[in-house]
Amino acid sequence: MTSTSSHREPIRVGVVGLSARGGWAATAHVPALAGLDGYELRALSASSAESARAAGEKYAVPLTFGSAQELARSEEVDLVVVTVKVPHHLELIRPALEAGKTVFSEWPLGADLAQAEELADLAHRRGVLTAVGLQARSAPPLRYLRDLVAEGYVGRVLSTSMLGSGWIGGATYDDNYAYVLDATSGGTLLSIPFGHSVDALTMALGEFREVSAHIENLRPEVTHATSGAVAAKTAEDQIAVTGVLESGAVAAMHLRGGTSRATAFHWEINGTEGDLVVKADQALWFQGRLRLYGARGTEGSLTELPVPARYQRSLTQWAERSAEPACNVAHEYALLRDQITGNLGPDEDGVPDFRHAVRRHGMLERIREAARTGRKATFAQRA
Repeated sequence: MTSTSSHREPIRVGVVGLSARGGWAATAHVPALAGLDGYELRALSASSAESARAAGEKYAVPLTFGSAQELARSEEVDLVVVTVKVPHHLELIRPALEAGKTVFSEWPLGADLAQAEELADLAHRRGVLTAVGLQARSAPPLRYLRDLVAEGYVGRVLSTSMLGSGWIGGATYDDNYAYVLDATSGGTLLSIPFGHSVDALTMALGEFREVSAHIENLRPEVTHATSGAVAAKTAEDQIAVTGVLESGAVAAMHLRGGTSRATAFHWEINGTEGDLVVKADQALWFQGRLRLYGARGTEGSLTELPVPARYQRSLTQWAERSAEPACNVAHEYALLRDQITGNLGPDEDGVPDFRHAVRRHGMLERIREAARTGRKATFAQRA
């Protein structure tokens, strides 16, 4: 799918949701764009004209708008980036698609499958290029991991196990994340941390053929981190999924709410000829530095596997900044830039688009349904 927008160098970016008070856009998107050739952060919109002007002054963004609709109509914006909380995605992404702009939305795409389908259908009708922020797919260690598996490093994959903590879903909350206490918000342990994690697993090893699941809310009441006020929580804080991949390998995933003193993130891939392990020291592992280990054949113990320089593409400056939340986002922007400009390599896959997001939303709905009914969920084999 190609965009109907006229893209010329540099690609002029407008960010919906960039705030002078900080947030994910300021933490990840602004540094990522600043460290890349081929982009210009040209515009932003916020909840009011006044807050937009404050953000424009702080981040030196020349054009500011009091609404996403105004930003989408601007002829000086080629790419609209939506970084707000997921309950607002539908209303803020739709104007950009209707204006024929390329759109990069943070994950999840919508608050539910129906919203994701609506946005993907609109993008298809408008014929625009889209991207969704499943940035683990762009992380150099995981792209290297995927290639190692494909090249037979572990032989035939027999099993994989992933254990992690999701940060949200813990014993406390703050005002910025009060919305994730609501199971209907679209921003839950299943949709955000688990969604990123299962997308990475399937990127490397292929999709699931069938799953069984347990999804539980074991902390129905949580405490405000500063005031001590107690609030009801309906969203899940424990997710356990087991299943079989299309390859026949057995898979097990356990994602826990909050953080753990023991294991932040650990992912094993075990095969007939070797083993691969991915580790991270933070709960939201897809935002930080990943360490890749492997051993095969007669090697007796795991050793760290350096990621070859080619996986850094042109982003060599980020090799020393891999612990920053902006790193994997920068790699996703680099892939998107090469898609827009037609410079993607013949053997390279681009960033996940809205159609991919719909498939992942659908998978998560099937997992939730499997947990609710106690029945196994099966998935159609891809052609």
